[in-house]
Amino acid sequence: MSDWHIFADRPALEAALAAEVATRLAQGIAQRGKAHLVVSGGSTPLQLFSLLSQTDIDWTKVVVLLADERWVDVEHDDSNERMVRSVLLSGRAADAEFFSLVPALDDAKVNVSSVSRALLSMPRFDVVILGMGEDAHTASLFPCSEEIAEGLKTDQGALITRPTTAPHQRISLSKQRLQNTEYGVVHIVGEKKRSVAEQAIRSSDELAYPVSAFIGDDTGATGFDCWWAP
Repeated sequence: MSDWHIFADRPALEAALAAEVATRLAQGIAQRGKAHLVVSGGSTPLQLFSLLSQTDIDWTKVVVLLADERWVDVEHDDSNERMVRSVLLSGRAADAEFFSLVPALDDAKVNVSSVSRALLSMPRFDVVILGMGEDAHTASLFPCSEEIAEGLKTDQGALITRPTTAPHQRISLSKQRLQNTEYGVVHIVGEKKRSVAEQAIRSSDELAYPVSAFIGDDTGATGFDCWWAP
């Protein structure tokens, strides 16, 4: 079951979420010697990343990775890695370790298999920050993709997805790997996305509302919290 954290505006949301994430990363470092942070791409987390990059924690002991990535070169304008490296992995956070989901572009099947094994060898994540589209997709688990059922059921760490409503082939962490975290967040802004999230929470149809796998009424202890501002 998800808790809602509702803020009057985006600056208040981003400041509070940055503080929460920093606290949980510091706890992970203190308890296990290293912390793992999973983030999402897009425009929504840009201010959050900027705030996190200046947070005073031991970033040398933090591993950062993406929940999903477009299968493009890191220098491509649509690369999430490019954005994370330029915005989050700067300032104090420049010392963090980054795990790339697209180590090479040549053979997607072979490379995804390698990435998946590496993901499964990682410990329980400390924080996972997901976004959500207006079609209720999260990470690259799209309701329109042929691979959605696999993404929700597989015990592998990652898979290739091919959404029909968005550009580029992608690699996405699986539902199971994303849920294996100490704390999970669905970070959303705007009234439209709040409405979609509320529909997803009431729905048990993960194929139609993939984000409901993380915030649905029946998620129990694996439920992610919703952090929202207008």
